[in-house]
Order: sequence, then structure tokens, then C-alpha cells
Amino acid sequence: MSEYMEKHSVSRLLGAPPGYVGYDEGGQLTEVVRRRPYSVILFDEVEKAHADVFNVLLQVLDDGRVTDSQGRMVSFKNTIIILTSNLGSAAIMDADGDNQLMRSMVMAAVRGHFRPEFINRIDEFILFDPLGQEQINAIVRLQVKRVAERLADKKMKLEMTDGAVEYLGRQGYDPAYGARPVKRVVQRELETSLAKALLRGEFVEEDTVIVDADDHGLVLRRGERRMLDEPLTVSGRNGVAGRSRD
Repeated sequence: MSEYMEKHSVSRLLGAPPGYVGYDEGGQLTEVVRRRPYSVILFDEVEKAHADVFNVLLQVLDDGRVTDSQGRMVSFKNTIIILTSNLGSAAIMDADGDNQLMRSMVMAAVRGHFRPEFINRIDEFILFDPLGQEQINAIVRLQVKRVAERLADKKMKLEMTDGAVEYLGRQGYDPAYGARPVKRVVQRELETSLAKALLRGEFVEEDTVIVDADDHGLVLRRGERRMLDEPLTVSGRNGVAGRSRD
């Protein structure tokens, strides 16, 4: 909501006043809900919005409707409204796993910033615990999956060991910033190393790139080639299938 920090930003939500540029376009909020009344609306980092924006939200949360700049009544009765905030984030780290203390400190920060009438119109407050190593590793795998998809376009396969995933997770996690640095670490540690290796010709089509980690960082090596065109042979007492190496 940092783009709604100024007083005039309310007109962007409800629409420009008559005679102003953009009057016919409607508001960014009201026009979307008017066209799609069954919506989930997310206000990210809502504490950054101007006080006049909260006056609009008060009416939406209380009456379930608001009037746009063209005088049309827009109903929010079929919407789900989610507000996110970083208020009290430092308290989450300071609480050291004490959920009751954490909630008390966060709510104190919320009450210190928002007006009581606004707080009373919110149905539920949900606090998120700090991310653990398991969650960080899951985020790493999501980022790596995107890299693997791009590598697949070059007819190569990417495999990550658990050690490599955990290494990127440790490098990408910061208690103050959460998992935001993970994407940058994957770009710096994995994508850059891959790009350099490809430029040096270390990997070619049909290669499997195996990524591991040691004390110095990520290690890239070539896995077994995927020899898809080799004839299939059957050998052994149990009829084990394999690819001919001749």
C-alpha cells in the first residue's frame, strides 16, 4: 500500500472526481469489485496507507458498501478482504517462541498504529510464526524448479541434492528479512554458476546437471547421460532391462 501514502491516493481507489483525468475509468478498487463482486481483495502492508484510505476501509468493513466517484453504490458483501502488515514483526523475533507473549506484543503495536474503530471492524487477526528451515528449503525448491524448467528448454536435466538445497536455504535466510533473500541467493549461487559452466561447454544437450554442496559452496557435476536412442537390451537371470553400451 505504499502507493497510497498520499492524501490524493483515495481518488485512485474510488475514481477521479468529475472533470479530472480518468473520471470515466472508475476507481482501481470500486471498478474491479463492481465488475467482479465475488472477489478476494488483498491490501498488502496496509499500515503504509494514508489516513484517508482508512476512512474508505472503515465504510467498506462496516457497511459492506461504498460510493464511487460517479455516485454508484458498490457492494462488498460478497468479497473477502485480507489486510497484511509488518507491525510488530520485531516482537515476533523477540518473543522467542512464546506465542502468548508474541501476540500480546504484536497487538500492542497494532493498537498503537490503528484507530480503535478500525481494529474493531476486523474479524480475525492471524499471526505467522518465523519461517523454519523446513519452510525455507521448500521455498528454495520452488525457486530451483523455475531454474530446472529453463534448463529443460536446453534439453538438460537439473538435480539438486539435499545438501545443496540446505546450503541455499542457509545462505538465503535472514531473521530480519525472512525468505526474501532466497531468490537472490539462488540467482547468485546457482544460476550464475550454471551460466558460467554452460559458457565453458561443461554441459551439453541430454546432460544431467547434479548440484551438490561442500564447505566452499555449490559443486556442479555431470550425471549419467540420458542415452534415449540406444537399443534396449535384456540380460541376467531376472530379465533386468538396460541400455546397450556398445
